Amino acid sequence: MFDQIDIEVKAGDGGNGAISFRREAHVPLGGPDGGDGGDGGDVIVMADPSVNSLRFFRSKRPYRARDGGNGKGKKQHGKKGQELILKVPLGTMVRDKTAAEGEGLLADCELPGQQVIVAKGGEGGLGNTHFASSTSQAPRMAQRGEVGAEKSITLELRLIADVGIIGYPNVGKSTLLAAASAAQPKIADYPFTTLEPILGMVEVGRQRFTLAEIPGLVEDAHLGRGLGHDFLRHIMRTKILIHLVDGAAASPVEDMVRVNSELSLFDAALARKPQLVVVNKMDLPQVQARLAEIKDAFSQVDVQVLFVSAARGEGITELMVEAMKMLSRLKAEAEASVKVPRTVFRPQPRAVAASAHKEGDTFVIVAPEAERIITRVDMTNPEVRWQLQRQLVRMGVTKALQKAGVKPGDKVRCGNVEWEW
Repeated sequence: MFDQIDIEVKAGDGGNGAISFRREAHVPLGGPDGGDGGDGGDVIVMADPSVNSLRFFRSKRPYRARDGGNGKGKKQHGKKGQELILKVPLGTMVRDKTAAEGEGLLADCELPGQQVIVAKGGEGGLGNTHFASSTSQAPRMAQRGEVGAEKSITLELRLIADVGIIGYPNVGKSTLLAAASAAQPKIADYPFTTLEPILGMVEVGRQRFTLAEIPGLVEDAHLGRGLGHDFLRHIMRTKILIHLVDGAAASPVEDMVRVNSELSLFDAALARKPQLVVVNKMDLPQVQARLAEIKDAFSQVDVQVLFVSAARGEGITELMVEAMKMLSRLKAEAEASVKVPRTVFRPQPRAVAASAHKEGDTFVIVAPEAERIITRVDMTNPEVRWQLQRQLVRMGVTKALQKAGVKPGDKVRCGNVEWEW
């Protein structure tokens, strides 16, 4: 059952900017014409109604978008890297695996076509045309492309259904789903015949809703026993629950209490979901014989109960009508409580200023923009070093080094490049 899986994603790297100069015979002093590199492709997760499971991701391979193309001469920009779209079923939650517990939710893909960028592609580097000035008309420097983001993410499928059928194994959930809809779940006389949720569409007059059979659970399911979390995870989204109990059980009321206890231990919000408690197997003689006893037991705990025979289809229509009424009430209450959200403007932070600090006898520059240039230039060329010096002044790197106490002859490092100041 593939309803939760961890994968690695890698966005495309940005292409490098080009160092190029016009060479046409009829264009004297043509100047720089290096194009910019293309941006790397993003990794996108998209909800697709045609996908019904996470089986595609079971190979566990890294999923990588395309890199951006490098810039070329004649101001030709590199091609943008192709994005990678990972299609997931509706109801998939996307989490950052490295985030702290309870945090890191990147998206909750509930709507068809809903998308989220889980790994942003690196920006393409600038060509040498961007570094030309009145005092540096032939710049021999360009930027490298940024490295694309890498992430470990968790895809967790949580069923989207209006009504969920819950209860112990073998109480007749599959039979009820088959009787109320056109779904064809596996039905057999042994526990755990259903190993993953099954959906069916129910029509009540001109209205319809989605009904889901949720795999059965056992005691201590909240700890992962039996189908454990595979059961409990899928009822998080349902609006109401049909709580099916076996009329032939020794104590239907105690069975109901145990199931509700598992719900509250896993998540207190689950136990607060509206429920229709339904006693099944009314076609059995032993259940008919103790009908009064069952009614009295539920009345003592102040629970209204419905009686059905899923095998014969008795009471199913009435049950679906009640479920539709409850859904309509909840929808009306939700619409009445909706408030118009206030628009919040969130200014983007300014770019981080360059900084420098001393490590041993070396001054280390922290300036990503400068690093993307320095790693692409020939530091042995005096002309290039002069041009670079002017760029470092413009970026605030020189000022940061002076504030850190740099002096001529000191060692300076930026990224993996080291030189004498």
